[in-house]
Amino acid sequence: MAKICQVSGKKANTTAKHIRNQHSQGWKYKAPHKNRVQNPNLQTVRLKTPTGTYRLTVSTSVIKSPEFNMVACGLKPIPKAWLKKPSYNI
Repeated sequence: MAKICQVSGKKANTTAKHIRNQHSQGWKYKAPHKNRVQNPNLQTVRLKTPTGTYRLTVSTSVIKSPEFNMVACGLKPIPKAWLKKPSYNI
């Protein structure tokens, strides 16, 4: 399954660098910059509705948002765009 938020579309940052702190004298002994990936903090959330239970993969910043909480409490219906499985569209 793709590591993408189904609500906001957040995905991994692939341009991040791991920089090792190397205490050195000059540019000849420069600290190495290795590539790394920063993945979003995704959680699986179950939403119960009158039509059934849906499972969404959602980032934690979305879980805190008022719009998502209104949907989770049942005050708003689940938008159709949230129910589609995410893809990277490569």
